[in-house]
Amino acid sequence: MPKIKAPARSPHIDMTPMVDLFSLLLTFFMLTTSFRPQEPALVDTPSSISEKQAQDKNIMTIMVDSIGRVYFNIDNGKDTTKHIRAEILQAMAIEYKVKPPYTKDELTAFSRLGSFGTSIDSIRGWIAPEKWPRTKAHPNLFKRDEFQKAGIPMKDSANYEFKYWIRNARKYNPDAEVAIKGDAGTDYKVIKRIIDILQDNNVNKFNLITNLQKQDVKLTDIPK
Repeated sequence: MPKIKAPARSPHIDMTPMVDLFSLLLTFFMLTTSFRPQEPALVDTPSSISEKQAQDKNIMTIMVDSIGRVYFNIDNGKDTTKHIRAEILQAMAIEYKVKPPYTKDELTAFSRLGSFGTSIDSIRGWIAPEKWPRTKAHPNLFKRDEFQKAGIPMKDSANYEFKYWIRNARKYNPDAEVAIKGDAGTDYKVIKRIIDILQDNNVNKFNLITNLQKQDVKLTDIPK
């Protein structure tokens, strides 16, 4: 008597749980991802062959454009719950007697923003440009870039703000690495002045941000 064979069936995999998992992961990444704020100035950094990469967190960045304007940025450190940026801004407000004091919303907004290049009396407008009064002389003050056309004051004067930004940043986050991102066309004297200010605040170790230069290697350059 012949044996009865069961019909051959191809295996079937139910992909519905996988689709649900993918949707959950996509939603999670969309809600938790923070985009890097746009930099206030276009800086064409010089090239080098160094392959060392600057760290993404716990870093203090000093940016200098081609005409010598200075911009500053520091993140909230390793422990973001400390709100280091807000503490630095409050210290600057005390130093320069800013009135009225910054509100909680202004401090929170400043903590979430990036590089800035404006004097302390215009920080409030830079934080929330839509709330700043528009005048006939300045009809476009609803744009954040309008507040940082001059950079942070750094020259020797009574309004010597850049030094105090560095000093307070070092006070509230002494472990932050320092990086200088200067344009290739920046006057060397400006960079030298920044280095002097860093050393005055006991910062003797810093990184210079550059572009990685392509280096061609020929067969004749390889040692035998």
